[in-house]
Amino acid sequence: LKDIEFIRSNYYNKLEIARFDSNLGKYVGYTEFGVKQANYWNKDTSFIAGLKAQREAYCLHNVGLD
Repeated sequence: LKDIEFIRSNYYNKLEIARFDSNLGKYVGYTEFGVKQANYWNKDTSFIAGLKAQREAYCLHNVGLD
């Protein structure tokens, strides 16, 4: 179960600007705007903690359903 990862991608005009990866535990930006947004979101520790909890709440909960 350790290889399960939760990914949340943010898009603008069909272009991925930033992505949260539960293995990294932070947002990574892919465009100039996305890097700025990622830095802003990564500073909010409660927001990041909530996204980390999504791995357990969403991913691990649904492992046995498939």
